[in-house]
Amino acid sequence: MTEAHVFNPADADPRAFRDALGRFATGVCVVTCATPDGPLGITANSFASVSLDPPLVLWSPARRSYRYPHFRAAKRFAIHVMGHEQSAICQGFARDGAAFAGLDLTHDDHGTPLIEGCLSRFECTQEAAHEAGDHTILVGHVHRVTTRDGAPLLFHAGFYGRLADPD
Repeated sequence: MTEAHVFNPADADPRAFRDALGRFATGVCVVTCATPDGPLGITANSFASVSLDPPLVLWSPARRSYRYPHFRAAKRFAIHVMGHEQSAICQGFARDGAAFAGLDLTHDDHGTPLIEGCLSRFECTQEAAHEAGDHTILVGHVHRVTTRDGAPLLFHAGFYGRLADPD
């Protein structure tokens, strides 16, 4: 076993804190919303359930992102939990908010872009926004869920991956 590295993140290289956070494996989502210029998406791993009653979820966009103002202003958004075979979709939205080409895309009655084929999709109305350091926590009230079976796409230490098959 390697020796533990102990540090105060306020005094350390920010990369060390980021690397420590990267030790936590997370699922991967693509969040979408409608804008006056067309559909917009972003890859996120900051997704969590908040409440079952009422049905609430959250995600946290970075305020320095050029996409942030659109998501902060969006009254509606959809969170798509991606399957292990969908890493290319996530990579596309990590680089470009308009990476919808070639996707099976529909829209809800309010114009929110909906990516078909994901493991779960949560169609939300923005319930609350809380400033939190260099991010904002956006809480969504879930109005509709679409789900299917499949293995999740994971993110760990800067890489996409999947769960190992059971022995």
